[in-house]
Amino acid sequence: MLALIEGRLITNELTLKRYRRLKRNKLAMFSTWVVFLLLFFSLTAEVWANSKPIVMKYKGEIYFPIVKEYHPTVFGREDIFVMDYRSLEFSESDWAAWPLIQWDPYESNTFVESYPSAPTKYNLMGTDNRGRDVLTRLLYGMRYSFIFALGAWFAAYLIGVVLGSTIGFFGGKLDILGMRLVEVIQTMPTTLILITIISIFTPNLFILILFLAIFDWPQIAIYMRAQFLQLRKREYVEAARALGASNNKIIFGHILPNALTPIVTFSPFVIAVNISTLAFLDYLGLGLQAPTPSWGELLDQGQQYITTSEWLVWYPSAAVVLTLTLLINIGLAVRDAFDSKSSVG
Repeated sequence: MLALIEGRLITNELTLKRYRRLKRNKLAMFSTWVVFLLLFFSLTAEVWANSKPIVMKYKGEIYFPIVKEYHPTVFGREDIFVMDYRSLEFSESDWAAWPLIQWDPYESNTFVESYPSAPTKYNLMGTDNRGRDVLTRLLYGMRYSFIFALGAWFAAYLIGVVLGSTIGFFGGKLDILGMRLVEVIQTMPTTLILITIISIFTPNLFILILFLAIFDWPQIAIYMRAQFLQLRKREYVEAARALGASNNKIIFGHILPNALTPIVTFSPFVIAVNISTLAFLDYLGLGLQAPTPSWGELLDQGQQYITTSEWLVWYPSAAVVLTLTLLINIGLAVRDAFDSKSSVG
């Protein structure tokens, strides 16, 4: 039954063979599900880690603090500007559904004597040097890590695929000029230039994605150029050209679908590298601005308090290593599935 469904959803025989080859890799399938699960928890972090109730009943009225900001005067508080829901006195008929982790990523635990504080039942992974819950900041930090990694991957691949496909298809002088541009960018000390540029501007997520994409696109452009140089003389391309198909139709309708192997096989590795790049920049203080939750910022704190607050070292390090390991497992399986030398169908 499952094979029948797969056959209907994936009609191309080669694609179906690659998918089945990938699906047989149990480690890759497990890694994929774990990544999606982690992404789900991170993208919906407000539901799992927040200082506001998800929904509550107070004095006969139903409120949804997690999706709507209520002014303190709604609850009879005239002495504060931001509502502290923990301070509400609930009657027997009132109730509140709290998140599993009742800490905001920017909120300090004022009930501990000093920061950083060790793991307790209230802060399962301890607090950082400002009393903020480490588990909450790891959960929210994963969101920014994946947004950055996927955004930089998409932007770099979009530029690289377009330019690489164009210079590979048309060749000639365009190919010569395009490859000289690629060689110039590849010979640049990318990390040093990236750090210098970011230190000049005030970095945010969009700027970081843009700068990284500018230096990352040549790699995929080289592979796409090679694919187009190889495929542009195939019989089906010549047949399409003889039938009067436009260049756009030939490029996007005939060659590009058959040149996707580099895009698919390299993507998990590039996303993993981008996650480590953001952690590296945040560690140096050149990434996301405080107080944005960041894995690299927690690692920097761990380095500062390595002898007294080891939880600031182990938990962020474990988050980075686990995520990179999962993505590498997926990447290796995808590479094997697209390996034309494999005889397994």
